Amino acid sequence: MKQRGPGFAVLYRWRLHEGKEQQFIQAWSRVSERLLAERGSLGSRLHRGADGWWYSYAQWPSAEAREQAFAQASVDPGATRQMREAVAESLPELVLEAISDYMVLPPKNGTSQETPSK
Repeated sequence: MKQRGPGFAVLYRWRLHEGKEQQFIQAWSRVSERLLAERGSLGSRLHRGADGWWYSYAQWPSAEAREQAFAQASVDPGATRQMREAVAESLPELVLEAISDYMVLPPKNGTSQETPSK
């Protein structure tokens, strides 16, 4: 049986300046945590590909929720600046529609695992 997840996600892609990886990770984490806590994001993940590119996948309740979140001032202008400084090249965002979702989040701080969205 297929499970449907959040209907809106965005994939970001970057190539970073050599030596700026930790700066980017820390800044990306600060921005992502604040978007989750303060702006209605459903969470995100950051990946490094074997191709040398960095990928981030962010979920939102809707395109409108994401637009409202980004219509406001940056949640962390300093972190946003640090991310931009670390990026050598970026590709256009890809908007994704969730069709089937079997992703399970790992336990945090001893709490039980969350199950895939239904």
